[in-house]
Amino acid sequence: PGEGPLGAVVRATEPGESSSIRFGNTAVHYGIRRSSRRTTVTVAVDPDDGVLLTAPEGVAVTQLDAVVRARAPWILERLRWVEQTEDTTPTREFVSGESYAYLGRTYRLRVTPPGPAPGCRLDAGFLVVTPAPAHGPAPRAASVRALLEQWFRTRAADRLPERVAHWRPRVGAPDVDDVLVRAQQKRWASCDARGTLRFNWRIIGAPLRLVDYVVAHELVHLVHPDHS
Repeated sequence: PGEGPLGAVVRATEPGESSSIRFGNTAVHYGIRRSSRRTTVTVAVDPDDGVLLTAPEGVAVTQLDAVVRARAPWILERLRWVEQTEDTTPTREFVSGESYAYLGRTYRLRVTPPGPAPGCRLDAGFLVVTPAPAHGPAPRAASVRALLEQWFRTRAADRLPERVAHWRPRVGAPDVDDVLVRAQQKRWASCDARGTLRFNWRIIGAPLRLVDYVVAHELVHLVHPDHS
């Protein structure tokens, strides 16, 4: 639901302070969380909470509106990615013609007949998957799914350490102990006090600037463990 072509609407998990701005033809609604310990305003886009601003107690809503308006292009891009992920994931059948995102670009799936060398490759705008020999459509779909996931995991394992190396000196973070690719269910990334960064392999489907946002966010946590 919502106004505008992108349907940029907050889905709040609990009632509270909120506001909205217009950006072009789109209404961007957002929730507000106040904290007496904060000195800055942060903007987050969450699959469950929508757009959420965390702000100091004394900041006027008009100032928060200005922050959201300035960040609107990024917010709408992030909302598009969340909606795309939510809308397409539950209906996958892993057959030719389905669309999959890699670094923000959409590629069509092309499933070839089963062969002795199963695998997945990117070829002329298509994700071409050759499944393992199997009997019946269900085993074939399982093979295609496994090969696709392995391909995306491999791409994530290649690209994410590159982005960490690119951003670490720019944010002043200490050396990173390890960069791990995982299948986290409720978060895009996390870090621990030992300097280990963990990323959800699915983030590799997002545009590179959003991947960089997640990478930089986790690197900053190595300097500032909280969100202050």
